Amino acid sequence: MDELVGRLASKAGIDSAVAEKTIGIVLGFLRNEGPSDKVQALIDQIPGAEAAIAASSSNGGFAQLMGGGLMAVGTRLMALGLGMSEIQSVARELFGFGRDKIGADQMGEIISGTPGLSQFA
Repeated sequence: MDELVGRLASKAGIDSAVAEKTIGIVLGFLRNEGPSDKVQALIDQIPGAEAAIAASSSNGGFAQLMGGGLMAVGTRLMALGLGMSEIQSVARELFGFGRDKIGADQMGEIISGTPGLSQFA
């Protein structure tokens, strides 16, 4: 997790605490909306990912009010102070990290199998 947090903080120019929350939000979204077997393979390759997902979903009522899907993820990331260019940068870094961990084919299947995600790939 530290490697990914550092990579996001550096490349997207965001604070490491925000980077960790962002990772949890995005991985939680992928788990809920993407091809579960492929997403779980990615999560399993990132030590600390389960804890980040759990921490990002612990804000209870607020997250539930926004519903699900890509728009809710965008809203939650913007609430952390990220702008659209930072969100796109984060997505590119996360997908690149995923390709390094599980391979381009499996990451491609996650991207193509998750509604709305291909616009960020």
